Amino acid sequence: MTVQVTAICLWLLLAFVMAAIPSNDNHWRRAYILMAIGAPMLIWVIWSGHIWVAVLFVMVACLVFRWPLRFLWRWMRRKAGA
Repeated sequence: MTVQVTAICLWLLLAFVMAAIPSNDNHWRRAYILMAIGAPMLIWVIWSGHIWVAVLFVMVACLVFRWPLRFLWRWMRRKAGA
């Protein structure tokens, strides 16, 4: 197993642990932390030449960030329709 795959698995484990802890702000602060960690990690995986691992990481991140992505999609549709 490569270092990149191990880092992605640790990021996913961190996401699950953060989701299990109760939050007053519906986990938005934790989502921002995961985004701040995940974006450089995605660049690192792409830079190292593992494009399929990067695609897998994006798919996993979309599963983790399903609500922020829904809100982003709704916001983009509102802006495009205005």
